[in-house]
Amino acid sequence: MFNAFRTTVLLAALTALFMVVGYFIGGTNGMVVAFLFALATNLFGYWNSDKMVLRMQNAVPVERSRVPELYDMVDILARKAGLPTPAVYLIQSDQPNAFATGRNPQNAAVAVSSGLLQHLETREVAAVVAHELAHIRNRDTLTMTITATFAGAISALAQFGLFFGGGDRRDNPLGGIGALLMVFLAPMAAMLVQMAVSRTREYEADRIGAEISSDPLALASALHKIATLAGREVNVAAERNPAMAHLYIINPLSGQRMDNLFSTHPDTGNRIEALRALAASMQVDDKGRRPQPRPAPTSTGRDIGGGWRVPTVGRTDEDGGQRGPWG
Repeated sequence: MFNAFRTTVLLAALTALFMVVGYFIGGTNGMVVAFLFALATNLFGYWNSDKMVLRMQNAVPVERSRVPELYDMVDILARKAGLPTPAVYLIQSDQPNAFATGRNPQNAAVAVSSGLLQHLETREVAAVVAHELAHIRNRDTLTMTITATFAGAISALAQFGLFFGGGDRRDNPLGGIGALLMVFLAPMAAMLVQMAVSRTREYEADRIGAEISSDPLALASALHKIATLAGREVNVAAERNPAMAHLYIINPLSGQRMDNLFSTHPDTGNRIEALRALAASMQVDDKGRRPQPRPAPTSTGRDIGGGWRVPTVGRTDEDGGQRGPWG
């Protein structure tokens, strides 16, 4: 309920921003046009933003027969998270990264890059998938994808105003200066909205994703690897559509690594520290294992030992033991 309310407020704010941009570019007529454009964007964004995002990021659907390990991993983790199994997409990019999209859990998709499968270990990939499932469970994906659609549309509206010289200057309180200001300020305002949406939700998705996978340190390790390697590989699709950068688990764009006002993501180091603290509270080691209680001594008084139990990934032991870290 709270997420639905938050999404409604965000859409209302974006619509108002659209109208302000339209007013300063084209006066009253521009505001009306922008309002109608915002309504159309709302409708399109709700029903089609996920498909548009996947297409623009060059993501292609994959069946279980093509990548059975990945598909089974998503299926197991989704069931553990209490979600329907989302569609699985593969992004043809050497940059390791991933994102989730969809208007609700019943129409969701998880997309991972080929670089993610190439550079990360199985535990780390599972932790990244769990993070994206957390976004789906929190119903973040609708807000994030619609925000991406709006941000791109606001930038397009501002460029449209610049192209036509600011519209009707007689109905514009600041004339051509106002139009020029909005051309440059509107994309920045849209970016600030994106950052406000993304930064707070990434920490929450990290926490819930780590609980789903039961392996916080695997997610911490994955974030470190992705952040390091993302700077070496260019994500062409993301660079062409920077308004969608906040969808990814790590900022796919070059630069902007700092946790400041102009970063689409929280600082990776801060996220890793939070995950380490969570691992300590969960008593999980860097292999995804938890300490087992030491059995009581036998009647002979001999200590039969205890210590760490190595989990079996993806199945339950015959003796009824604990499942693996993400199974």
